[in-house]
Amino acid sequence: MLRPIAFLLFVASGFCGLLYQVVWLRLAFADFGIVTPVLSVLLSVFMLGLALGSWLGGRVGNALTARSPGAAAVGYGVAELGIGAGAWCVPWAFDVGETWLRGLGEASSASYLGASAVVITLSILVFTTLMGATFPLMMAFLRASTRGDEETFSYLYLGNVIGAMAGALTTALVLIELLGFRQTLLVAAVINVAIGVIAILMPRLAQRSEAEAAAPRRLAAAPVGGARGSVGRGLRLSLLFATGFTSMAMEVVWTRAFTPVLKTTIYAFAAVLATYLLATWLGSALYRLHLRRGRAADAATLLPMLFLASLLPLVCNDPRWHGEQALVLLSLVPISMLLGYMTPQLVDEHARGEPGAAGSAYAVNVLGCILGPLFSGYVLLPMVGVKWALLSMALVYPLFLLGVSSRRRVLDLTVKAVAVGAMLLAVFSTRTHEDPSVYKNAEVRRDSTASVVAFGEGMKKRLLVNGVGITELVPETMVMAHLPLVMREQPPESTCVICFGMGTTFRSLLSWPGKATAVELVPSVVESFGFFWDDAAEHLAMPGARVVVDDGRRFLSRTEEKFDLITIDPPPPVEAGGSSLLYSTEFYDVLKERLTPTGVLQQWFPGGEKAIAKAVVNTLNESFPHLQIIESFREPPEGVETDYELQTRGLHLLASFQPLERPSVEDAISRMPPAAREDMLWWAKAATGGQVQDLGTCWRFILNPERAVSVEALLPEDRSVKITDDRPYNEYFYLRRRAGRAGQ
Repeated sequence: MLRPIAFLLFVASGFCGLLYQVVWLRLAFADFGIVTPVLSVLLSVFMLGLALGSWLGGRVGNALTARSPGAAAVGYGVAELGIGAGAWCVPWAFDVGETWLRGLGEASSASYLGASAVVITLSILVFTTLMGATFPLMMAFLRASTRGDEETFSYLYLGNVIGAMAGALTTALVLIELLGFRQTLLVAAVINVAIGVIAILMPRLAQRSEAEAAAPRRLAAAPVGGARGSVGRGLRLSLLFATGFTSMAMEVVWTRAFTPVLKTTIYAFAAVLATYLLATWLGSALYRLHLRRGRAADAATLLPMLFLASLLPLVCNDPRWHGEQALVLLSLVPISMLLGYMTPQLVDEHARGEPGAAGSAYAVNVLGCILGPLFSGYVLLPMVGVKWALLSMALVYPLFLLGVSSRRRVLDLTVKAVAVGAMLLAVFSTRTHEDPSVYKNAEVRRDSTASVVAFGEGMKKRLLVNGVGITELVPETMVMAHLPLVMREQPPESTCVICFGMGTTFRSLLSWPGKATAVELVPSVVESFGFFWDDAAEHLAMPGARVVVDDGRRFLSRTEEKFDLITIDPPPPVEAGGSSLLYSTEFYDVLKERLTPTGVLQQWFPGGEKAIAKAVVNTLNESFPHLQIIESFREPPEGVETDYELQTRGLHLLASFQPLERPSVEDAISRMPPAAREDMLWWAKAATGGQVQDLGTCWRFILNPERAVSVEALLPEDRSVKITDDRPYNEYFYLRRRAGRAGQ
């Protein structure tokens, strides 16, 4: 009776653990910036807490059961209650930390990141440590209260993985869209409280005598997997570290490698995570089945399979062959299944049911999970790229074959031969989206944030970030600078563009008087400026020109400077994960503090679902007293069709504190300095193949009254529909679109 209850509790606990990780990460992005160090710090501290808690929990569990057989269950229940408190404490701590960090002013990026890392660590470490302690505490209770066996860890691990998979899917597909981030946290808190109460009551369910409960538990004479083919203690711990290290390192690389196919929406991330967890669950379930039948595979058999499986995602997803999401996800299944099989097996074999040993072994595995992402993100990817990062991780597994002996020589030799063939194919034939040979006239740059490809010739140049098309040489990006500035009667003293892209908008801003600041998250994007513009170095050297590598929202929160124009071109698509942070009410509150009284915000909406366009317009309309909307002057691409209503053209959204009047063509031209006129005329000629030869024609085209869109026409019927940090309407749309299709 106790074991099934414990299993269900770990299903629920795994559900909450993934929910917390997803939501806390997003809250950290909102408070500290959508930058790779924030992601790395939060995930590393999350794993650090799990490792620390696992190690401490094993020792505390043994001490508690020495006093009373049911004390460890009570300790487990108290830990779950403490985890539930994190639903309130962590968001509060993030907000307090963000307010404190804002007081640092324009601190250097390194200083700010160091301080934000401290805040994140202090905010979540206690709660993640409690999460890590749950495994050994429950193991200690079951060992003291039942005739337990040596595979209790894998039994609970299986339940935890099932819950984590359900948590990843339910959080992304249902809870956040319906409830928002903070109320979703409350759901997890309620579940944690329920788990805690049930756990505290569990000792009363133990139907055993005092004498039986106090009887010592003796370990079996042989490890779970059997003496033949098993690995020694030191090698076993090394292998646990290596599997944790490589699995999390490869997950970071997969995210970058497969973004062109999976795209940048939150649902793509959820699909990868759910696939990984589902396959891990299948692997763990298969191990449990083999264990019951007495024929669990040994390390000598699993390691060659791991080597082969780790190569499959690279070999099977050459961008020249296909772009199918299903095939990408399927390629992750074998490696995830094998890791799901091997990890609980190694812990079982090491601990043999003893909580302290299990906690230490799991802590070693989690320590690898901490260091793997940091090494791949900050060393491998910037230095060698996706292909060689995956190959180097795959080569870790054959090294361990030197320390183990095999029982199945024919099978192992066959797998090894196939793996060697896959390795040769990967080295000499496979390409990735980072490979210059995939493109025409390409330059590839990599850093810890992203891989950047600039390619093409003439007016056909394009910019890819992690394989996703960000922008091309189009006149809209020039209009994002000139259009809002001609609506002001006075020339600007200071302007700012968020999201550098090809540098087109920044370059156009520099044709006006005053200082111009560009803020870009990815260093390699800025370094690609010269590929797109021969005069890039000249513009960077101009007085008042400044490029800041930082998160745009965080930069505006930190700076004390005010701007006459802030122009924003969020990376497409509008549904991209994290994009709502550049469309939200809270962002506009920050932005209003950085505009001068006569300042203008130019917010670009690239087109998409009409419901999202209405949410964006409603959010801006409530944030600013004056708003104008001008439709893009370019026709939408042919063949753009979906089964939900689209606002297919892009929108220039112009918001201000004071009324803006659309100038006449003559006034627009007269307000432009000579350099700005030259810049715009060059664009007009280039975009039309020389058909437009004067600024008047260009401005008549842009200022055509037919391109003006009424604000009222794009306001939703339900005025509560808007984008906030807590309710990212544009990113979470699964239920809304499903309901829309069902009603058609």
